[in-house]
Amino acid sequence: MNLLVIGGGGREHAIIKKLKENPTVETIYALPGNGGIAQDAVCVPSIGAKDIEKIVDFAKSHDTGFAVVAPDDPLALGCVDRLHEAGIPCFGPEAKAARIEASKVFAKNLMKKYGIPTARYEVFDDPAKALAYLRGGVSFPIVVKADGLALGKGVLIPQNLQEAEAAVKSIMEDKTFGDSGNEIVVEEFLTGPEVSVLAFTDGTAIVPMVSSMDHKRAGDGDTGLNTGGMGTVAPNPCYTPEIAAACMETIFLPTLSAMRAEGCPFKGCLYFGLMLTPGGPKVIEYNCRFGDPETQVVLPLLKTDLLTVMRAVENETLGDLTVEWHDGAAACVILASGGYPGGYEKGREISIPGDLPANVTVYHAGDMRTEDGKLVTSGGRVLGVTAAGDTLEAALKDAYAAAGRIDFKGMYMRHDIGQRALRALEG
Repeated sequence: MNLLVIGGGGREHAIIKKLKENPTVETIYALPGNGGIAQDAVCVPSIGAKDIEKIVDFAKSHDTGFAVVAPDDPLALGCVDRLHEAGIPCFGPEAKAARIEASKVFAKNLMKKYGIPTARYEVFDDPAKALAYLRGGVSFPIVVKADGLALGKGVLIPQNLQEAEAAVKSIMEDKTFGDSGNEIVVEEFLTGPEVSVLAFTDGTAIVPMVSSMDHKRAGDGDTGLNTGGMGTVAPNPCYTPEIAAACMETIFLPTLSAMRAEGCPFKGCLYFGLMLTPGGPKVIEYNCRFGDPETQVVLPLLKTDLLTVMRAVENETLGDLTVEWHDGAAACVILASGGYPGGYEKGREISIPGDLPANVTVYHAGDMRTEDGKLVTSGGRVLGVTAAGDTLEAALKDAYAAAGRIDFKGMYMRHDIGQRALRALEG
């Protein structure tokens, strides 16, 4: 069977590596892919992830048996809808369901309507009204979110009124995130441990994956700017079986029921960004796809064949499948270009040793091959170095040891990935 995977980052590399384990897979095409993905799939750099019609034409002309649409943009643009119209089975939500991520306003209103626990909020499409609200005595810090997709960077957390005013100006007037900032959500700041839970769902049945903990800030000690994620660990020790059961009853199943009631049942990977507040678990955000870099620690722990799970989601037979996971833990350390998430230089040659341990995988996110075959940087988050181990401590030790042997000019990483999780394990 030929497979098609849309996207070109670390998440897609992790998905491709897992799909390769299925013996029925012949060729995997990655559109567009990247320099490192080319080791595991046939990359088609001439077709971008948002080139929907080109994607559909390619799928039809290359005998595609199954497609995986991984990034948020093509999902929101209806890539799955178009592939289905062309008769190609695929994994991912259709556009009307992808709104759960593509519109923060839709997601917040959904939760309010169906009683799904989340932060209190207000929606604004007029910057003057937003500023008047912020000047009316709200408590700080506060959260300001662009309504639409913003590469994971459309969430600001002003600490005072001055910062809040600047946030509104940046999003709504300066259009830092383009049309995604036509509306904003202003919501209360929640406190507590954060948990990421990705889940397979066919619209009715839901199978949560191993929980994980992301590290969004650029610097050690959770300092610096927000990023797309500087590292992850799985499982998240704060997410106990008791909390998982509560989330299933108060968040996961109600969300699926709400989406069905709204006429947009969700099929694919639904990502729950949770905060374990003193008042119980609450939803910070939904994503309509695998998280990045959460995928890089969750999929290595999946024991059941990934393609089998994805086809069960597409065929709406997930409830008939037993999905199993490996014991142990996994840790991912992101190697980034100096300056990220701000400006950074590209084209820096990457050196990766060929004798890394078998339990270590390097996922390629922001790199490319030059005409003479050299692997060079092309993005902010360049590589994800993941290690699996019997314990989280062992996984972190191996991930950092491997990361220390990789090099490119300007490379930086956080040195405290997983430390909060280790402290939680110690009680």
